[in-house]
Amino acid sequence: MSVADTEVDVLIVGGGPVGLTARALLERWGVRTLLVEKRRALSPFPRSRLVNARSMEVYRQLGLADGIASRAFGPRFGHIRFRDTLCGGDFASAPVAGVNAPIPESPVIGVVTSQDRLEPVLLAAAEARVRFGVELAGLAEGPRDVVASLVDHRHDGARTRVRARYVLAADGANSSVRRRLGIGTTGPGALGDFTTVVFDADLGRWCADRPAGVYFTAHGSFAPLYPEGGWAWFGPTPEDPADVDWPALLARALGPGDGVRADVLRVQHWVMNAFVAERLRSGRILLAGDAAHAVPVFGGLGMNAGLADVHNLCWKLAGVLRGWAGPGLLDTYEPERLPVAGRTLRRTVANTRRALDVQGRRRERCASGGPARHEEVELPWSEGFFAQLGLVLGVAYRSGAVLGGDGTAPDADHPAALDTDGGHTDVAEAEGADGADTHYVPTAEPGHRMPHLWLTRDRSTLDALGPWFTLLTADPALWARQSAPPWPLRIEPLSGEHAQRCGLAPHGALLVRPDGHIGARWRGRPPAASSLHDALTTITSAPRP
Repeated sequence: MSVADTEVDVLIVGGGPVGLTARALLERWGVRTLLVEKRRALSPFPRSRLVNARSMEVYRQLGLADGIASRAFGPRFGHIRFRDTLCGGDFASAPVAGVNAPIPESPVIGVVTSQDRLEPVLLAAAEARVRFGVELAGLAEGPRDVVASLVDHRHDGARTRVRARYVLAADGANSSVRRRLGIGTTGPGALGDFTTVVFDADLGRWCADRPAGVYFTAHGSFAPLYPEGGWAWFGPTPEDPADVDWPALLARALGPGDGVRADVLRVQHWVMNAFVAERLRSGRILLAGDAAHAVPVFGGLGMNAGLADVHNLCWKLAGVLRGWAGPGLLDTYEPERLPVAGRTLRRTVANTRRALDVQGRRRERCASGGPARHEEVELPWSEGFFAQLGLVLGVAYRSGAVLGGDGTAPDADHPAALDTDGGHTDVAEAEGADGADTHYVPTAEPGHRMPHLWLTRDRSTLDALGPWFTLLTADPALWARQSAPPWPLRIEPLSGEHAQRCGLAPHGALLVRPDGHIGARWRGRPPAASSLHDALTTITSAPRP
């Protein structure tokens, strides 16, 4: 290959929240990155609305959670309301678990915000180069790197080349990288054409005392954009959208509101996609976010699933690039994240179809003088429609980067499920919750997210984690004698009570990966002087001496 204009460790394609978060995560390890985005600037559209509790835990580690929350809505907006028209009264409502109020399972809560408020915070979170208006034109993979051809639309189509050890594709549902690799998708595909209308209107009389992140109506959905004002409506795209009178359409959806006037600012048409890529990796090129799985907007899981992708992937890339992990560690990305993507897609497609079906039938009933709002109505959600902590906090990974009993083999023991009152949850209950989307039972079983426990009044077990492996134990002196180089490792003391709640004897330990998931567990004393070293070697696919 000829010499490229620029050389980096990782080329990130796509400057949405997923790509920007990957850039910030990789910078913690000193990984050299370049992010390219074909748009000329950050998106001006609100787009994704919800940053869930797990994503806020990641941003808490990056020191960004407070800044994100300060620009977001307060917890009282963590509700969904259902009305015939926006200016009408509620006939149903539901809280969004983990957003409407603090939860004992996490030191943070999720927030309702707009993507155009989130992205500037993420852009400022790292110093690595970002090139807007630059589009990927070609990829050529060699045995040790990838050369990407780029077109700079801001400079008359000037072409440059970048040589990268790896490419992280976060370039959306219509990913050019995925298409170039010939990676197919599975799932329903396009669920329909939709339109978002951004507008200004004074709606405080109908919404100030009944705040919500989203108001579902029979004529489309409304969302407040920013604490200081602004609204968005989205719904199925009408026929001949070029001829639509958008203010008139909004007036019908708003309902009789004493002359409420909607000042339309922007209109965007988009396709609601629903698919999962057949593969998440092709050699040195890896897919994340919507490029890997396009998830419908109902439930607010799409962007958050993409953030979980890069949280899983970036420490693995850093380990390989920094030499404390072998290339085989990257083989664990797909088996860990692809099943989660499939599970998330099934959940959101079911939610979307149910909501759209009930919304359509409610619209027909309103047009024909249907039931008053106080009569019995069919709700567009099941009891757990917006209680998805099982998908948010309860994801479990199974791969070669997760060990089991004594840190050597897949754990055949029952999971040690934590109870927030300090006891142990029944094993059958924990195993049932493990497969559920709506319920989360904290557990210290390998593969699961490390449970949140307060180490001090304001410091969580999750705050002890970082860009290193963390060993949590009630006997730090014993485990300090275990050899651990060359891996980044910190030993964190656990109280005897916390150790017991995690299913550990006085000399036991949990080994937590840099993404916060438990990689290995020793219930008691390590069986050998090399137990920790052997576990880290296996988890990271590092070469053995």
